[in-house]
Amino acid sequence: MLKTIKTLLLILLPLFLIACSSTPQRAKYNSTGQSETGKASYYANKYQSRQTASGELFDQYKKTAAHKKLPFGTIVNVTNLSNGRSVVVKINDRGPFVRGRIIDLSRSAFSAIADTRLGVINVRIEILK
Repeated sequence: MLKTIKTLLLILLPLFLIACSSTPQRAKYNSTGQSETGKASYYANKYQSRQTASGELFDQYKKTAAHKKLPFGTIVNVTNLSNGRSVVVKINDRGPFVRGRIIDLSRSAFSAIADTRLGVINVRIEILK
C-alpha cells in the first residue's frame, strides 16, 4: 500500500506543480482597435430590470450589450454591415448564449442600427476603450 501511495505521489506531484506554475492567459479581446465580425441580436423585453452579470440592472433604453469575453465596462462601436450605421455601447453582461452570435444589444442600441423586426444582423464590433 505504501508503494502505491509513493507511486501516485511521483505521478501526481509533477502534474500538480506544472498546473500551478503556468501563467494565466489574457483575454483574446483586450486592446483598443481590435475588431470582430459576426451576428448580433437584442435582448427580449422580459429581461427589463433584471440584474446583469456585472451587477447592473438591465435597461433596454440604454446603449449596453452582452459579450462572452470582453471585460465589463468595455466601450465598443457596433456597425451594421448591411447599412453602415453604427452605435457605441458599454459591455455590462455576458452572452449571447446562441451559437454563432457575438453580441447581444439592448433594444435601444439595436434599433439605432437596424429594424428590430430583423432580429439578427451581421455586425462588426470594434473596441474603443
